[in-house]
Amino acid sequence: MNIRKGRLAKSMTSDAAEFSSSLEFDRYIFEADVKCNFAHTLMLKEENIIDGEIADKILGALTKLRESGFDALEFDYSVEDIHMAVENYVTGMIGPDAGFMHTGKSRNDQVATDIRLALRVKIIEIQIAILDFIKNIIEMAKKHTETIFVGYTHLQHAQPITFAHHLMAYAQSLKRDYNRLYDTYKRVNLNPLGSGALATTTFPINRELTTKLLGFDDILENSMDGVSSRDFIAETVFDLSMLTTTLAKIAEEMVLWSSYEFGLIQIGDDFSSTSSIMPQKKNPDIAEIARAKSTRNNGELINILTILKAIPFTYNRDLQEITPHLWNSIENSYSILKIMNDMLQTVEFNEKRGLELAGANFATATDLADLMVKEKNIPFRIAHKIVGRVVSEAVENDLAIEEINTEFIDKIAIDLDIEALNLENDLIQIALDPVSNVTLRNVPGGPSPKMVEVAIKNLEDFVNGELSKKDI
Repeated sequence: MNIRKGRLAKSMTSDAAEFSSSLEFDRYIFEADVKCNFAHTLMLKEENIIDGEIADKILGALTKLRESGFDALEFDYSVEDIHMAVENYVTGMIGPDAGFMHTGKSRNDQVATDIRLALRVKIIEIQIAILDFIKNIIEMAKKHTETIFVGYTHLQHAQPITFAHHLMAYAQSLKRDYNRLYDTYKRVNLNPLGSGALATTTFPINRELTTKLLGFDDILENSMDGVSSRDFIAETVFDLSMLTTTLAKIAEEMVLWSSYEFGLIQIGDDFSSTSSIMPQKKNPDIAEIARAKSTRNNGELINILTILKAIPFTYNRDLQEITPHLWNSIENSYSILKIMNDMLQTVEFNEKRGLELAGANFATATDLADLMVKEKNIPFRIAHKIVGRVVSEAVENDLAIEEINTEFIDKIAIDLDIEALNLENDLIQIALDPVSNVTLRNVPGGPSPKMVEVAIKNLEDFVNGELSKKDI
């Protein structure tokens, strides 16, 4: 079937046909296109808009195509797109009556519907993969609720935490990535079918029926918006950009922590490589590649936004160039998500090194200041000043944490024109001990084993609840 012959005297040149073809990426919407045609034809039959016997022949041909799969279609660039390929297949089976399936329907509202049908499946697949990753992080965290570690700000020692607490930060970030997609799904799952080219149709179609048949939540109420809106694609790719940003941060820390200088983790050999010249090397190549590939989604998003900015309402062929960026983002996100999930499960944490770092470089100094506030009722800023000088002089004189005592603190306080505090040495050492430091942080959201266990339970309930939903 060549729809050009009615209006245009010449066929496209082969170069022009290839240049304008969308066949390379139409594989993604094949099943959706068959489903869309099936629902529309069934609606036409139910509303007596086309002959029932003709409708049944069309539905039979579409059923056979769905069973045979994408490879049953014949393609060359003159076909233009998946919609014409499907029409040609049905025409080949039942003859010219195949054209009735396009009654009251344009390729404009059809492609808009196809993309939404295909995308909602992909969103769910990625959501399930995110939930699986969170589950695996939770299982790892359960083993490390008392494993002492040091938290960083500005990549400098900050305060003691547990490795489980840090892992749960990953999990909470991924939960937000999941929820962003969950919210976007609501705007994806709206039905444009029935919008026609841009102004609906004079046929008495039943949009509520096709909405029900295709599993949409509602219709798009403006036909111009229905055929031209692609903001849901931009929103999805933004969500995916945030997801891969989360994954890139995890990859970055795996690269850092596996270095000799940090010495905190070992990544499995099956996710590492060695040097072609330096035999001692164990390189975190997979984490590095994941970190780099995560940036692709940012580029895809900018491409989409730039195309959308440059075109007017309603349908313009430019919109065809948006979907490849969507499918690229989907594939890229899924591959990074899967490899990061698999790799993280091979990570072994060096508990001895974690405790060593947590107790070094005065990471517990904040609790010493808090102790002064609690015991001596002095303003925190005064305590901050004293402890800052304590750390400065201890570093300058190469003193260990164990050498910080009441006499040392009082001398500094007096030098700063502050009264001696006379803190008990036992309290000072408890404040400076990383294990006690973490254990006492029983504030919701905190790193103590008790609070992390609560956070694990809450997130575990969330994951199990989402996985049990029928649509997930």
